[in-house]
Amino acid sequence: MSADPSPLEPHKKFAWIYLIAALLSLIGLADALYLTVQHLTGQSLRCTIISGCSEVLGSPYAQIGSVPLAAIGATAYFTVFSLSILAAFGYRFARPLLTVLVAAMFLMTLWLLYLQAFVIRHFCQYCLLSAAVTIVLTALLVIAPWLQNGER
Repeated sequence: MSADPSPLEPHKKFAWIYLIAALLSLIGLADALYLTVQHLTGQSLRCTIISGCSEVLGSPYAQIGSVPLAAIGATAYFTVFSLSILAAFGYRFARPLLTVLVAAMFLMTLWLLYLQAFVIRHFCQYCLLSAAVTIVLTALLVIAPWLQNGER
């Protein structure tokens, strides 16, 4: 009769969405870490699918101050991974935090795609991979509430 004071929800069938989000975030994390290491070591990136990596990653938009944008992305993907795992195991506080973070990542992705298309006029395959991961993460989190409501 009283509200459950536990921060955990009972295990639900929709936890798989958060596990998929965690796995996707690991792909984004690997991509962002690779770009960060390349940036910090000064190595040149080769685009194997499309050309334009050097132009995009060498642009002034590739860092904020002295911090590579990829390092900020790696931090965001690691946080998405952590929050997704917590959400998958029923920690209620993780879901709204995850939603806010992925929404911010989605908006940043739209901005970076705009910059690549209309300002830099080149695309980076690693950046496009990150954009695809973020867009899929956003889609997963958009459908998650409907699945949660359908399970009750």
